[in-house]
Amino acid sequence: MKNKQLFFGGLIGLAVLAAALLPINHKARAFHTEAELGLLRQIMSLPIDSSVIFPTAQACQGCHGYDSNQYAMVDFFGNDVNIHDDWRATMMANSAKDPFWRAKVSHEILVNPAFKDEIETKCTSCHAPMGHYTAILRGHEHYTMEDLLQDTIGLDGVSCSACHKISDVQIGELHSGNINFDTNRVVYGPYPLPFSPPMADFVGLTPLFSDHINDAGLCASCHTLITDAIGTNGQLTGTTFVEQATYHEWLNSSYETDNITCQGCHMPRLEEAVVISANYLFLEGRSPYGLHTLTGANTFMLQLMKEYREQLGIDALPEHFDETIAATFDLLQNQSLHTDLQWLGVEQDTAYFQLKLTNKAGHKFPSGYPARRLFIEFVVKTEAGDTLFHSGRFNSQYELVNENPQVEPHYNVINRPDQVQIYELAAGDDNGQFTVVLEHAYTTLKDNRLPPLGFTLADPAYDTTRIVGGAQLDADFNFENGLEGSGSDILHFHIPTQAYSGPVEVTARAYYHALPPKWLAPILAESTPQIDSFRHMFNSMDNAPVLVAERRLTDVEFPMVNRTVDAALREVRLFPNPTADGRVQVILPEGVALEGVALYDGKGQLAREWRGNIRSIVLPRAGLYFVKLQTSRGDIIRKVMRMER
Repeated sequence: MKNKQLFFGGLIGLAVLAAALLPINHKARAFHTEAELGLLRQIMSLPIDSSVIFPTAQACQGCHGYDSNQYAMVDFFGNDVNIHDDWRATMMANSAKDPFWRAKVSHEILVNPAFKDEIETKCTSCHAPMGHYTAILRGHEHYTMEDLLQDTIGLDGVSCSACHKISDVQIGELHSGNINFDTNRVVYGPYPLPFSPPMADFVGLTPLFSDHINDAGLCASCHTLITDAIGTNGQLTGTTFVEQATYHEWLNSSYETDNITCQGCHMPRLEEAVVISANYLFLEGRSPYGLHTLTGANTFMLQLMKEYREQLGIDALPEHFDETIAATFDLLQNQSLHTDLQWLGVEQDTAYFQLKLTNKAGHKFPSGYPARRLFIEFVVKTEAGDTLFHSGRFNSQYELVNENPQVEPHYNVINRPDQVQIYELAAGDDNGQFTVVLEHAYTTLKDNRLPPLGFTLADPAYDTTRIVGGAQLDADFNFENGLEGSGSDILHFHIPTQAYSGPVEVTARAYYHALPPKWLAPILAESTPQIDSFRHMFNSMDNAPVLVAERRLTDVEFPMVNRTVDAALREVRLFPNPTADGRVQVILPEGVALEGVALYDGKGQLAREWRGNIRSIVLPRAGLYFVKLQTSRGDIIRKVMRMER
């Protein structure tokens, strides 16, 4: 009763304060609407018990949820941007209810039953941090899946308190689920001089200003995971494996140097002032305002959780998921990757193209959970629609056709349709075999994921962010003009023309796949209640890879090529090459007569023709050209370059 009297006394005091602060000409309004009072009556049981370290998001909803007055948490255009609704349809909010995560944990236990408690305790440290930390702090050795399923606090996932109670001590120094929480009755926020009575009175926590809430190190503990490797014999190997290191990838980038933090991209800022608490009409807006959309790249799981939200115990509404899914597609398709496709022309019976991919993210792309991959589809079709070349083809089940069952190598040049460029992290067990069992990960077989801008081998964080496999020897990978740190890769395609001449359409597509079939197959082949449940959900969904970027060339024309080349024609030369003034001499071996010359520009368009025994030509402007020489012994094509002056 005493608490309730203090509560109402606090409301009366705040009402008086509001009346004093409101300007005289302010439109008269009730301090609390009936809807607000109804909500406040629902939380009369607050403040929370002092033994509870982490209030659930429900305790924060009263002030940081939807404002029926449309005064708080609306943007400049009047759109509702309240914290609670944006958060509750995210992967973070539902990290403990994620059905794939639960299935994968059960799969790890199925393979390594002797380490059940240790594996579950490690997995819950990031997926259910508040419940996990509370249990460990109270002296429990483990926090298992059974514990989680009975714990409301743990099931709240990565909730408000999970981030806002992280201490600034050792910020950015901890990893693998080791989180330094402040167990005092405080929460940290990004704004000076916080208005504390609502949180202090209703929740029992005092809000404090601290810069570290916007520090990328806040994300480090869970977004760098180093595991203890278990051998295929079921015994610990005594070694560790870097399963994911998104935070360290950020450290090894220009984003860290420029102080573009995780929050800056995954919690986009509104520069206009936004009132951050409902029910208090005298509050002024705060700027900048971080949207709590917490977007990543896993659109598939968001769509699955929206479809099965009731079965999973998720309280977010479909419209909340729709907003999160739209924001995730936007981040993935518009803010992650830039591509550029160029045709370099035809020589003999081979057409040359190059695709440049530039990472726009502040970490490797893709990053995080090791199943995620980016792959390239490259298609060349004739004017009639016949396919001349197709790399990266996938079937109706979204399996890449002809993919290496172990690990597809990294390519600098692709010249066969059974080759496909996959940017991925691939783990191997202690026998060197590809594995999707996370605890069996012993060595990295391949890591050619696109590095971020500014990534270097000399960075102190390189030990956890290594490039592994063929990409190490690729002069175009993370290098441009001989300088390291481009965050890009140039992939070359050398395509057989198959004696075709005429217009072609060339398409290069980059696809992101969060859960590729190759990765899922060993898991779904097993049976546990969690795997069976996820399999049922998964089979009802469309697991199509997401098209991240597409480039198309429609002005390419393959010239006529004589595929049978006389040995004497191999001695034909153009001199000088490159040329500074555009003048080029045609040098022919004895016994070969020139009958005509056709000049094609870098896109294969006919630029000029000469008939007869022409011994010199002039290139009209700087650039790459292809010269088709028609001789008495057959045709030959040579590349020539005119330099800028």
